[in-house]
Amino acid sequence: MKKLTSTLVALATLATAVAADSAINALKITKSLDKVDAASSVWKGAKFSTVTLYPQTTIEFNDKKANELNADNKAVQAKVAAVYNDKKIAFLIQWPDGTKNVQQGNKTDSYADGFAVQFASNYANPAELPYIGMGSEGRQAVIHLQKQVAKFYEPNGNGDVATQVNPNQTDLFEKDLKKFNAKVDTLASSDYEKSYVGEGFRSMTEIKDGSDNATSSMAYGKKAWSGTLSSSLKDEYVDLNAAAIPVAFAVWDGEKMGRNGLKYLTSWTAVVLKKGDDTLVNALHGKIEGDAVKGKDSAVANGCTGCHQMEKTDAANLMGPSLTNIGGYSTVDYLRESLVNPSAVVVPGYNRNAHSNYAWYNVTEGKRVSTMPDHSWMEKADIDNIVAYLKTLKAEVK
Repeated sequence: MKKLTSTLVALATLATAVAADSAINALKITKSLDKVDAASSVWKGAKFSTVTLYPQTTIEFNDKKANELNADNKAVQAKVAAVYNDKKIAFLIQWPDGTKNVQQGNKTDSYADGFAVQFASNYANPAELPYIGMGSEGRQAVIHLQKQVAKFYEPNGNGDVATQVNPNQTDLFEKDLKKFNAKVDTLASSDYEKSYVGEGFRSMTEIKDGSDNATSSMAYGKKAWSGTLSSSLKDEYVDLNAAAIPVAFAVWDGEKMGRNGLKYLTSWTAVVLKKGDDTLVNALHGKIEGDAVKGKDSAVANGCTGCHQMEKTDAANLMGPSLTNIGGYSTVDYLRESLVNPSAVVVPGYNRNAHSNYAWYNVTEGKRVSTMPDHSWMEKADIDNIVAYLKTLKAEVK
């Protein structure tokens, strides 16, 4: 009887496909957003919303120690506020982190805490947003990254080649060497903030044409980080002048060797600037149709578990991407599109840990074609059920 009761409770929990976090309401202000940090007065009156960041587990990381450190990661909840004026929009994200990790330039095993804010270049159709975290071909994502690093030196574009050498390779000694090191130190920076355009794995291109006016910052205190980003409402890559815009957030934990794809990230979240058009909000935060229990049965019956690791308790399966957290950082429309048109979004680059005989896609006439079967033949109700089930696949909140 106890076993039957436990089973019924598990099924009841599974049947409740939890929708994404609620939309973020941005506050219109008149103050300048050119220089913003966590202590700025611009946040007075802004409403904070909760967002949930899930451990990215689609592809196994190629680092045994890092995988061990992150094997039992839970989801992280953060608070986000947004403000905007006629020219810019700014975000403040606050998330818990028990340790402050600063990347050291003279160490190869030092990793930074950090965060990123991501925009979709084209969001006219909410059903075709970029692949979360990195964009996809034809669906660019603009990603603003901030990392906590110690002072680092890199060529600054001013032709200062005389200072771009190791001090030990100079003919300077004592006072002259101290002067040289002091000059180099003035050229160094501890503010690591960069912006990228992404269209899939290994496709990140840093924006260096001067069109990006974004600025970001980080501050640590009381075992938590506060990160801010201020960005133009319109530039060469995005136009955020709309009733609502899709935004995604990511954080890295240096203590757990987090970097690149080893991070926590949200799904696309609607940020509301003006009332009246709920199209994006409904697409990203609306009620999830379908029966998750029936969806699990359909997923098993249609062979999904043959290629994908669906739940954390399932054995790892490298024939296809892991779906253990797919419900946390994927939208309903993306999951539906993946079922009925799996070749619509195929990011470049195989999983290097997968067997060479089980390629995730083939290239036909220059186009990547997914090896996943097309399920557009299924009844809509069955598709809805599977999507509802997939949305339950997410880590518990820490």
